Amino acid sequence: MWTGTLEFDVLLGDVHSLKQKRALVRPIVAELRRRFSVTAAEVGTPDLHRRAGIGVAVVAADAAHVIEVLDEIERMMAERPEVELLSARRRLYSSED
Repeated sequence: MWTGTLEFDVLLGDVHSLKQKRALVRPIVAELRRRFSVTAAEVGTPDLHRRAGIGVAVVAADAAHVIEVLDEIERMMAERPEVELLSARRRLYSSED
């Protein structure tokens, strides 16, 4: 069994409140869950309205599939016009670890 995680640090566009931040981040998290069948959540920086952390996890039988899904997710996040991707941290775990 293989588990892969991605943690994104993103800068949000024209956002001036935590309410606007939630309105922007929630649809992104929902799309990640729906489109890729992964676990996704807003993580970190809860009090900063222009920064957001988004975490994603995927589990699969082989490492190649995990890497493929994580690559697609990272491309999708980089292409989103409403956020600027500051960093993406990827980790891959085996059940043997």
